[in-house]
Amino acid sequence: MSLVSARSLVTDLQPAALRRAYSRFPSGIAALCAVVDGQPQGIVASSFTVGVSMDPPLVMFAVQNTSRTWPVLRPASRIGVSILGSEHEGICKQIASKTGDRFAGLNLHTDESGALFLDRAALWLECSVENEVPAGDHGVVLLRVHGHASHEDAHEPLVFHGSAFRRLSVPEFA
Repeated sequence: MSLVSARSLVTDLQPAALRRAYSRFPSGIAALCAVVDGQPQGIVASSFTVGVSMDPPLVMFAVQNTSRTWPVLRPASRIGVSILGSEHEGICKQIASKTGDRFAGLNLHTDESGALFLDRAALWLECSVENEVPAGDHGVVLLRVHGHASHEDAHEPLVFHGSAFRRLSVPEFA
């Protein structure tokens, strides 16, 4: 067994250094959206985690304290979570944009609950805010799942790794 010397650990904990370090961990991307006061609202999260609890059914994500959209989205009675696929990279950037109509031209689905879902996502989860816990410069948000729909014909997942969008490649068999 080879041991790593503690001296080889980087002790620079400034945000830029941590962002580079954390980028080594690949994550999926979720769009969290709802209709609020008749208008679509939404954020994207690469910190989304499923399976936090099965009873009750809980998922979670982290949101920056400086988010201008989360305070608008938070009071929605239901939030639609769409797990994004490889075809959603442009949509992800559009929803994450700080300017313009972030939902222009998107194929969206909603129902009377106000949860808003993106077309062709691999998974939809209809959720409500269960709890929010302060966590430094972010808040950790627990969402209770009220319903779900899987879409087997969806593309491979969109992955965020190395500070860039990536796609899973499926090996070709001869």
